[in-house]
Amino acid sequence: MSNKKSTIDHDLIRQLAGLLDETNLSEIEVEQNDLRIRVARQMSVTAPVAAAPAAPAAAAVSEAPVPVDPANHPGAVPSPMVGTAYHAAEPGARPFIDVGQSVREGETIMIVEAMKTMNQIPSPRAGTIKAILVDDGQPVEFGEPLVIIE
Repeated sequence: MSNKKSTIDHDLIRQLAGLLDETNLSEIEVEQNDLRIRVARQMSVTAPVAAAPAAPAAAAVSEAPVPVDPANHPGAVPSPMVGTAYHAAEPGARPFIDVGQSVREGETIMIVEAMKTMNQIPSPRAGTIKAILVDDGQPVEFGEPLVIIE
């Protein structure tokens, strides 16, 4: 019987690993009866960042040339959490920011939804929006650059 349980556990682990890939999550944990399984993968902050500037939509929202690795840009504003980034307070509403716009420190520049909670992302400094690195409704990882402010 323990062999059968072992096979079921491996299948569950494979299913959870597949779910991680499908949802772009970095970890997932499941508990059934006395069994608790946590599947996680190492996420490099530079991996999703490298893909963002190459995406055609990301280039469309950015007017200024963006460095090859925006995470190393001194004006990069990183996501404080894993979630979904939104440019506006609600669908169809005016975006919080546009490229070329001046922002004040503390002004909301984006929203990241995490666990059905809308979290306002404030500007960490005053400056001008040079690039918006994520699309509206795009999943983001912790530390992934959202915008560049100079």
